[in-house]
Amino acid sequence: MSAELTPRRRKLVLAVVALALMMVVSAVSGLNVALPDLSAATGASQTQVIWIVDAYTLVFVGFLLPAGAIGDRYGRKGTLLAGLAVFGAAAAVAMFVGSPSALIGLRAAMGLGAAAVMPSTLSIITTSFPPEERGRAVGVWVGVAGGGAVLGLLASGTLLEFFAWSSFFGLNVALAAVALIGTLVLIPTSRDADAPRLDPVGGLFSLLAAVGIVLGIIEGPDRGWSDALTVTGFVVGGLALAAFIGWELRRDEPMLDVRLFRLKGFGAGSGVITIQFFGSFGLFFIILQYLQYVADLSPFRAALALLPMPVFLVPVARNAPKIAARVGAKRVLPLGLVFSASGLAVLTTLSTHLVYWHLAVGLALFGLGMGLAGTPATTAIVSSLPESKQGVGSAMNDLSRELGSALGIAVLGSALSSAYRSHVAGATQGLPPQVAAGAQSSIAAVKGASGKLAQFGPKGKNLMDAAQQAFVDATHTAFGIAIVVLLAGAVFAVVRAPGKAEGDAVGSGVGAGAGSGARADAGAELSAEM
Repeated sequence: MSAELTPRRRKLVLAVVALALMMVVSAVSGLNVALPDLSAATGASQTQVIWIVDAYTLVFVGFLLPAGAIGDRYGRKGTLLAGLAVFGAAAAVAMFVGSPSALIGLRAAMGLGAAAVMPSTLSIITTSFPPEERGRAVGVWVGVAGGGAVLGLLASGTLLEFFAWSSFFGLNVALAAVALIGTLVLIPTSRDADAPRLDPVGGLFSLLAAVGIVLGIIEGPDRGWSDALTVTGFVVGGLALAAFIGWELRRDEPMLDVRLFRLKGFGAGSGVITIQFFGSFGLFFIILQYLQYVADLSPFRAALALLPMPVFLVPVARNAPKIAARVGAKRVLPLGLVFSASGLAVLTTLSTHLVYWHLAVGLALFGLGMGLAGTPATTAIVSSLPESKQGVGSAMNDLSRELGSALGIAVLGSALSSAYRSHVAGATQGLPPQVAAGAQSSIAAVKGASGKLAQFGPKGKNLMDAAQQAFVDATHTAFGIAIVVLLAGAVFAVVRAPGKAEGDAVGSGVGAGAGSGARADAGAELSAEM
């Protein structure tokens, strides 16, 4: 299909899918800025607030693989249009409701729409651009996917300086409307007659596996890892995953051939993306709290402080395919993870008094690493598959991102909470039990009660300082864990990533959309691996 599009048309297609992707990514990060106003206006409990956030993620990850398969089979443009329509309609209704329960349902509907949008955006790129341009186009996609979280925070923070919490959903509606019009006008129809038939049983198993595992990861830090809901999520998810693998191995036309993970490009790309987003969303979760509760920045200024990350991530992501083409993914992928780990190492120098250049250097190094490894990792996945499976390949890329994000917030968030409680415990001795319990639960509780602490004497007056120091010490612990994971990922990439001499298409994007040639190459490599 790429031959049918002029260079100018391809640029416009890229702009439209980038906008749709920005809509999906900002719907996750931007909501965090609106939560305080939203919960106050709607009277939502803490549990309801959590579900307003998590309903989107659970439905999103659950329907990614089926939505990718539907796009391959029935048309990527139609799937994208349907997703944008569902997402935009749900966001429009959310602007005018005041019930937390209704917002939970509407966020779930937005997640359903997002599941149709996100894999369609990447598969449209890989089927619209010729091989020599595909790598740079994927680089733009990776840059938006990585930097969009920060831009979403910034946009939401700006709106909330002047408007009510509902303006966050208004932003979602505007992005969906523009992307919908752009899709109708600019994006050509794309489907594959030889795409596998839909696999409803496999789709159900993948839905249960993704929702169950992510539910367990999300609920574990709050409810406890032995809580009934947490355990049920992991058990159901694990059993469904085993059933999915068994079912797909027996099918002649599987929705996702799990043996593809034996391919160096597919397996290494999925693993690196999971590890990258483990680090990045764990970093977002921690650093935003540091900037607001320790450095005392407003949500808008906190988002502004994160700009060094996308400033480095986006241009590096665009040019990473050239580097990968020269030296091979086996060098580029681990190097990117090492740069990100170095950025976190710089952030362990942060103290209770913000030195901005420390923060800026750490974020810049992290963003550089994300851009350097992100594009080759994404291209490695889609280049492992023929054009008829690009939707599923794109969905696998997205699923890796979401799984890594959920794991990063859960694992690093749990480490942060545990270390904070340990460090602040001494400062709460001698305080009333209720005050001590609140202080040990979170630094946010101390911040919220800061005006009342003086009545508890010297210990009360000093509690805010002690809580801030405890939180900084806890961030160092959490970042240390993330550094270990990123460096372990670098070792994994050295072992599993394809080298330049192995003929992988990581640099140029060759393979995705190469039809039978790609299919033959993938089949030959899979046979060799087996």
